[in-house]
Amino acid sequence: MLIALAAIGAAGAFAAAWGWFEAGWLRTRVLDVEIAGLPPELDGLRLAHFSDLHLGAPSRGVRAVERAVAWTAARKPDLVLVSGDLLSRPRGEPRLRELLARLGPCVCVLGNHDFAESRDPFSKPVRLTELQPATLLFDEAVELELRGRRVQVVGVDPRSYTAGRAHPERLADPTAGLRILLCHFPGIARKLPAGSFDLVLAGDTHGGQIALPYPGGKLGLAHPRIRELAGLFFHPGGVLHVSPGLGTTFVPFRFFARPEATELVLHSV
Repeated sequence: MLIALAAIGAAGAFAAAWGWFEAGWLRTRVLDVEIAGLPPELDGLRLAHFSDLHLGAPSRGVRAVERAVAWTAARKPDLVLVSGDLLSRPRGEPRLRELLARLGPCVCVLGNHDFAESRDPFSKPVRLTELQPATLLFDEAVELELRGRRVQVVGVDPRSYTAGRAHPERLADPTAGLRILLCHFPGIARKLPAGSFDLVLAGDTHGGQIALPYPGGKLGLAHPRIRELAGLFFHPGGVLHVSPGLGTTFVPFRFFARPEATELVLHSV
């Protein structure tokens, strides 16, 4: 009995140590994305995407965030896009602003944790209304010029999404060379009319955060009903990229769900 208890204790200690380690073990990935009708000038456009920083709460995820920002800044993409859950507590705001200032052009939206609208008992609401020099969007659009073409980014306020009032397709400009939707929740992609956007960027899932792998996939315990936990998915309303995120919630661990910073390289088809 004592040997069995000791073995269980050792296994638990190892699991906790591994989960803590993995929470800061950043993966960097470059993905090629085919966009129908992409203007030739935007072929090869590089977009950095990450999500779910959750700064302000004790977690080794802070290390992943810092490494993600350093990697992104070194690569100098055309545009950086951050899809919500930037903070878990207000005390993380100074660090958030410092990190975002290191990047080039950057557009962000908030997530439910930024308003403490979650079951996480450790979250506290923040009052972000701007993130200069980054652009923070609330159910609105911003137009940028990249490589001589107009690129539109539409942002979704997480409060509108959860209330069922989000209709970002109404803001989409069909004359823009590239239309990007930035929303914390990947479920938005299933609600969009066909052809609304070229690219939809989301987070929220943490790649499952605590995941159980099985042949051909994995079960994310943080979001057991969601199948599109991370990566690229094709929807009529736009190509969806779900970021595995950088930080953690509830527990400061990750299992089989490494934090990731992603660079999307767009190609015309």
